[in-house]
Amino acid sequence: MVVTVAALLLAGCGASAGENGSGDGRTVVAGFYPLQWVAERVGGDRVDVSSLTPPGAEAHDLELTPRDLAAVGEADLLVYLDGFQPALDEAADSEAGDSAWDAGQAADLSRATEGHAHEGEEGHEGEEPVDPHFWLDPLRLAAVGDALAERLAELDPDGAAAYEENAVALRADLEGLDAELQTGLADCAVGTLVTSHDSFGYLADRYGLEVVGISGLSPSQEPSPAQLAEISELVRERGVTTVYTETLVDPAVADTVADEAGVRTAVLDPLEGLTDESGGDDYLAVMRANLATLQEGQSCP
Repeated sequence: MVVTVAALLLAGCGASAGENGSGDGRTVVAGFYPLQWVAERVGGDRVDVSSLTPPGAEAHDLELTPRDLAAVGEADLLVYLDGFQPALDEAADSEAGDSAWDAGQAADLSRATEGHAHEGEEGHEGEEPVDPHFWLDPLRLAAVGDALAERLAELDPDGAAAYEENAVALRADLEGLDAELQTGLADCAVGTLVTSHDSFGYLADRYGLEVVGISGLSPSQEPSPAQLAEISELVRERGVTTVYTETLVDPAVADTVADEAGVRTAVLDPLEGLTDESGGDDYLAVMRANLATLQEGQSCP
């Protein structure tokens, strides 16, 4: 009876954390969608993957239920991003222990920002907060896939060859996407990318754009009237024709800037989670939809 109850509890936890696991392979719990997608691609049919962030929810604001905490504690591997979801950082320490794996170590989070840290984070005095949104650079996401294959092989040595093969296939897809972005965003007439919050910095750095986030790293941060006026003036001075709102983020602030500057708005997807409004059914499709939006908004040939 004890085994049966434990099995039922674990099944309930898996459903709470994304309802993706079949119960047959190694269990992997991911913090949010891009990590879930990579784990599914690299793990293949040897891994049961679920996500703690439900579809349509804002990943920054994740709150964990008791079932979620149990799922974290029971998982063979927790794939998370340290500093991005404070509630999960705590659970990684208290529940996951050695089974916690921080994707940020492989992603090389080297981009600092002048914005503010996420709500709930404690910054280091005198240091700029580090931008966590690495997955919008496909090559950084590929590096995470390579490293995850190695970590899964440690857990499941018999699957090492399969994990390596899957990671190679994932890298090929992401390098292909990178080539499309490089070509599609070359020679854009408008080089400044104005977005709702500061989430597209790694993409901008990779493809030769300059990003200006109206809010900081977290979409819950509210800019002051003076900051809004400053950004509106920047939009006019630099010939920006499009201000980008984002899925899962209230468009009001971006709409205000666009109205003040007399320009249009368009929607980009920061891919923190898929929604019914997403431009595709997986990471690759949504990134290609983002590319099409950027080509029009930045006046790229």
